[in-house]
Amino acid sequence: MGSLGDSLRFDHVEMYVDTLRELSWYKQLETQFAQFVEPSSTDGDAVAAARKQWAEVAAKTAPSIPVLDSAAYSPVGQDPVEQLIAGFGWRITQAHLDKDASTHSVVLTSSDSAGAAFVVTTRNAVTPPTEADGPVTKRARPDAASETYPHFAAAHIDRYYDAHAGRQGLAVLSFETQVPDGVTEIFNKYKALYPGQLVHDKVFTFGDGDDQTLLCEVYAYRSADLSAADPGTVLRFVERRGAHTRAASVPLLPGLTPVEATFDAHGKKFPCYSDHWVSNVIDRKDFLHMLNQTLGFTPKVDFNAGVVGAGEAVIESTVTGNQPESSKRMTKQEVLINQQQVYLPTNNALSGHGHVHLFIEQVGQGLQHIASRVIDLVGFIRHGNAVREVTGRGFRFLRIPSSYYGRLSVGALASEGRVGEGAATAVFDALCQSNLVSAAGAVNLDITDEAITTALGSINAEFASEALEHIATLIATVKKARYSNLYTLLRDHLSEASYLDIVRNQILVDIQGQDILYQIFTANVMQRKEGEEAPFFEFIQRVCSEQADSCGQPVPVRPGCGGFGIRNFLTLFLSIEVSKAMLQLEQAQASGDVKAAAFAQKVIDIFTEQLEESNPILTAISDAMTAEADALLAAEVATDPAQREALLAVAKEHAQKKLEGQENLKICGEKHKAAMRLHRQA
Repeated sequence: MGSLGDSLRFDHVEMYVDTLRELSWYKQLETQFAQFVEPSSTDGDAVAAARKQWAEVAAKTAPSIPVLDSAAYSPVGQDPVEQLIAGFGWRITQAHLDKDASTHSVVLTSSDSAGAAFVVTTRNAVTPPTEADGPVTKRARPDAASETYPHFAAAHIDRYYDAHAGRQGLAVLSFETQVPDGVTEIFNKYKALYPGQLVHDKVFTFGDGDDQTLLCEVYAYRSADLSAADPGTVLRFVERRGAHTRAASVPLLPGLTPVEATFDAHGKKFPCYSDHWVSNVIDRKDFLHMLNQTLGFTPKVDFNAGVVGAGEAVIESTVTGNQPESSKRMTKQEVLINQQQVYLPTNNALSGHGHVHLFIEQVGQGLQHIASRVIDLVGFIRHGNAVREVTGRGFRFLRIPSSYYGRLSVGALASEGRVGEGAATAVFDALCQSNLVSAAGAVNLDITDEAITTALGSINAEFASEALEHIATLIATVKKARYSNLYTLLRDHLSEASYLDIVRNQILVDIQGQDILYQIFTANVMQRKEGEEAPFFEFIQRVCSEQADSCGQPVPVRPGCGGFGIRNFLTLFLSIEVSKAMLQLEQAQASGDVKAAAFAQKVIDIFTEQLEESNPILTAISDAMTAEADALLAAEVATDPAQREALLAVAKEHAQKKLEGQENLKICGEKHKAAMRLHRQA
């Protein structure tokens, strides 16, 4: 018999925001963006033509909504509802807009109403708090239980803002239990073990007869000294009975009303499904222990102390979750839409530097980001980038150092281009002088054979004939350098066009065995001021391997195929820090501060170097993890005791290699931590 948690599935996330627009405005925006057409290419002329066309279409379909200057886009101060509608084709499918209620809410989903869902809630604009009311903590608050729908009480928004320095954020993680009386069992478990975590002293029941919805809510984390609940983030458990099901025509929560929604072709093509929800906490072990004691969640992946670091910023992380029966045999389509497999990665900081530390310091414990799966991440993000470039709405994504994907070197020109070192140096210099390659080896993504040939026509006579003789291999080497690191991972699984799509849209790639993981992270959302810490969204694609058993039948796929990408986990951590440094560099250059610009550039260089040195170590760790998992899986089904023991020994051997790789990663991290410290002290 499984644990209580094994019956849970992802249901929805609720965020608390400062304001919401009128529903009619959002619906006009949906109508407007249903007419959006991607530019034919990413070149300047095509984008300019698309902007002109968009201005005409937008003015015609929704004249009351202004056309924005895309060049002025900033992720700061954005409305997340507007962003999801414009950027990803989500739609408002339900709302709680009672004028007499203390809050208003809208529900956004992708085209599959059973997939990922966000409830966005704000105080009712009819009775907004004023300065005269005094600080949030001193306002008179109605008892949430006295509200018709206590889960929509304004007191919850006030409490959350109090606990998070007055910031907007991802406030409630909701799970649906799929067993009778599951919510009551969870409530009783918390009441027995952690009574201080209960938000209310009872389970709420809505509906009549066999058609009911049951709710209970608990505080997710405990205070730093573990003496009380942290009154910020909440876990909500939902049980639906009878006609109260998870469907577009049925309220997601009591108090919500279905709203007519039409999804355009893009929205229909890219339904989204919850994959994992990530917390930043003070005491990771306490949170994991509480989830284990109450829900039976167990750790799946550990990134131990020192393994994940970016310069002086060091964290540790554990992925915990349930083990539903459905996780044992699934098809690829089931893996895409499956929300029964719950994963909750949890981070804590080990140093006084970096994003996780600053998030907890500025915001408090809470949800760092929400990850959703799509069927085609490249197409999904290509559309999102086009929306922002053309309309000035939607999302911006974290910037990734170009060296993550690949770069050109004299050594590569010599070995792969099949020329001597002198000729390779001359070729590299000629490409740099023609602005086709940067001094660091970053190759122009739109480089052509003709441009390379023209540039090589300028090298000195000593090496000209050698370069001409090997022009084909040199051209191939230069062009592949745009994605050479990815090619090392994926080889000929992708075409050049697919590789360039990944690089152009700055998508992260990792591989475990034959499974591939694509990931991307948005810039901060619900961020009021530049430089403030805030949550963000992640979108991923899991490309599961196509393997067959000894009878030639497809091997069932496990949810979470592709893993959690230790390579990308580190890259995310690095890219957050790099994005900050790039912003500092741009600001310094704009103000003419040469010293600050040089400082920021050095920070970028240190992080980039760490990423490059980490890559082969990460590959070794990933390979060892895959081999260990394969051996353990084979041992599970082995019928011969001797064979089982042999497989377990193999698994142990690869586990040791994994640990050795993690130690090497720590050494690499300590090296760059020291380099960053020296740079800051210089």
